[in-house]
Formats: sequence, C-alpha cells, structure tokens
Amino acid sequence: MLRAILFDLDGTLADTDPIHFRLWQQLLRSHQIDIDHASYQHQISGRLNADIMVDLLPHLSKAEQIQFAEDKEARFRAIAVDELQPLKGLLPLLAWIEQQGLKTAVVTNAPRQNAAFMLATLSLAQRFETVILAGELPKGKPDPMPYQMAMEQLQVLPEQTLAFEDSPSGLRSAVAAQIATVGMSTTHTPELLYALGASLVVADFTDERLRQFGLFSPAPL
Repeated sequence: MLRAILFDLDGTLADTDPIHFRLWQQLLRSHQIDIDHASYQHQISGRLNADIMVDLLPHLSKAEQIQFAEDKEARFRAIAVDELQPLKGLLPLLAWIEQQGLKTAVVTNAPRQNAAFMLATLSLAQRFETVILAGELPKGKPDPMPYQMAMEQLQVLPEQTLAFEDSPSGLRSAVAAQIATVGMSTTHTPELLYALGASLVVADFTDERLRQFGLFSPAPL
C-alpha cells in the first residue's frame, strides 16, 4: 500500500536547471572555466555544492569555496523569485495526495536557504511534512541516506514509498534506498534515467502513466 511520496526539489517541483546552468557558466568564467550543457549535467546538476567546489575549483581555499557557492546561490534566489513556477501537474497531484492522507517529504541537495526560498516562492512551504537537507547529513545524494532519513521520519518502508527525481545523483540515492522512483526528464534524458534505475520517466506530473503507481486513483494502491 502506498503511504508516502517523496519529492526532490530542483528540477522536480520546478524546472530550475536553466537558471542554475546560466549562473554557473557566468561565475566559472571568472576562473577561466567554460562549461557547456553536457559538462554541467555531468559535473554539477543535482550534486552538493561542496562536492562541485572540490572538483571544479580545487585551487580555492575552503573559505573561498564556501563564499563562491554562497554568492552563486544568492544570485539564484534574486533571479528565480520572478521565474519560479510549479512543474505542470504538481498542484493537482499535491491536492490528491492530501485528499488521500498520504505522507510527503522533500529530499534535496539544495542548501537550506535555497530550499526555504523555493518552497516559499512556490507557495509550497506548508504542503510537506518534512524537508530533508542532504547537505546537512553525514552523507548526501547519491548516497541513500537522505531518502532513508525521510522514510525514518515519516515512519514508512521502501515498499510503501514512491520518489520523484530528476538528477543522476538523486535517482541513485532513491534507488539505493530501495524506493520505486519516477524520473523527471526536466534535466536529463529518459534513456539515462532509465539506465540508472527509474521505474518510469515522465516530463511532468500530468502523464497518465503515473496511474500505474496508484496516483489519481480513487484510493492509493
């Protein structure tokens, strides 16, 4: 029986990757680093900022890496406040989830300020029982710990849970936690998401194939 639905944040509740990609391109150029979309997807999308910094800007001190990431996220919030929109079909899905009495959580690699900002800007701050910030755990995505923590807090088992994820790191995390996971093709190809273990890949939350998981049925499976 389905009891809980877990959502990633960036690229899942809203399509934020175009903004992030633009900002990373601009800021990395100041360090003579040029990235295209393919390298962004491989090296940045869905990963913790701390890991990105170590890989792309190892010559910076720890304090400089932290400041670079904080500056980038501040710029993201300044731009995104006028651009953020819930992914198509999300609001009807959340209304159905509430009607069914299912448990919910956000499981994200986003920094705390970004997570709070996005949920508030999307008017979703009160729609989730808990928010798991992977960057504040001993291990973030792609480790299964963030999803395991969400299930522990919601008191559900993997077989009672469904996850929505758009990035390779997030998909690896949810699948490793033994959760059936729907890939969102906002940032990566369906072929890649299926190869990483997605049970289904959709473009947004209006896809009729989601009914196979009991979503939008009269009662959850």
